[in-house]
Amino acid sequence: MTEAAATQALKRTPLYDLHRKLGAKLVPFAGYEMPLQYDGILAEHRHCRNQAVLFDVSHMGMALLRGDDVAGALETLVVGDIRSLGAGRLRYTLMTNESGGIVDDLMVINGGYYVVLVVNAARKDHDFALIRERIGDRIDIDVWSDRALLALQGPAAASVLARFVPASRHMLFMTMEALKVGDIRCGITRSGYTGEDGFEIAVAGEHAAELADMILGEPEVMPAGLGARDTLRLEAGLCLYGQDLDETTTPVEAGLGWTIGRRRREEGGFPGDEIILRQMAEGPKRKRVGIVLQGKVPARAGATITDRWGKDLGRITSGGFGPTVEAPIAMGYVNPDHANENALVSAVVRGQSLPGRVVSLPFVPHRYAT
Repeated sequence: MTEAAATQALKRTPLYDLHRKLGAKLVPFAGYEMPLQYDGILAEHRHCRNQAVLFDVSHMGMALLRGDDVAGALETLVVGDIRSLGAGRLRYTLMTNESGGIVDDLMVINGGYYVVLVVNAARKDHDFALIRERIGDRIDIDVWSDRALLALQGPAAASVLARFVPASRHMLFMTMEALKVGDIRCGITRSGYTGEDGFEIAVAGEHAAELADMILGEPEVMPAGLGARDTLRLEAGLCLYGQDLDETTTPVEAGLGWTIGRRRREEGGFPGDEIILRQMAEGPKRKRVGIVLQGKVPARAGATITDRWGKDLGRITSGGFGPTVEAPIAMGYVNPDHANENALVSAVVRGQSLPGRVVSLPFVPHRYAT
């Protein structure tokens, strides 16, 4: 296949023309042609930490579920307590397999008489097929292929959005409201994946460009691409599926045991429950940790983590230079003996051993509206 044919085969979000107009550098990602950056990853990262940026995350998978007992049906697939999720609330949870591995991490939103799922772009076809196979006889699923999803993130996000929809100012972290932004009907959650305050806004694809133009017209807001989104989530200690999480990694190993509420721990009933609950009681054989390296050279995914004497401890799963931290940072998995804060480790980069230490996550404190 030629490069032109390969590009043509990629899907495009409803904001594709806007990305081109704004001069985005477009790259393939999860089957889509997506913006990597506009004015530079560093500038976009810093702008999010100081003011606000707007991301196009329309490549994510969204679906509406209905049924007499949607929560009960979902709990046979995910580790979270969905039955106790109140109307207008959302919850981060994990879909698992029979080995306790993570099939995907996702958001569950309780809309009152329906539930909305937001899943990772690279996993959405797999996830929705699995849902139909496992609980399709208990629920109706409507995959939203005609919706856009925008993420407005940063400390100025609340004041910017409140100019168009004043009620949004009173929303708290992990809540949802159906509101109008101007004359455009939207589903708005106070959530995001940067560690900053912000909102994710679902809108009909036909109105996405108009909505984005309105928000980008505000002086505090600039567009941001996948590059800054990755550095921001890394500094926030947040996992990327396919790198930090996969079907061979359990919630306990990933440090995500907190997603399993008390009732679910007592009752189980999710795939891999015996393995996961045993790890919670006895401890896992490896743990996800944060690492800060000395110097300026970053360690990327796949780099070997060793102790001071060169013994193999594990692998880096995400890494790069943290613009806010002003140091090379990484996340990876090591054996529990080397998972304590300030444990001395090294990362092997191009044959060179770079010294570092284990630190508590996140690298940058979260600033959610709680």
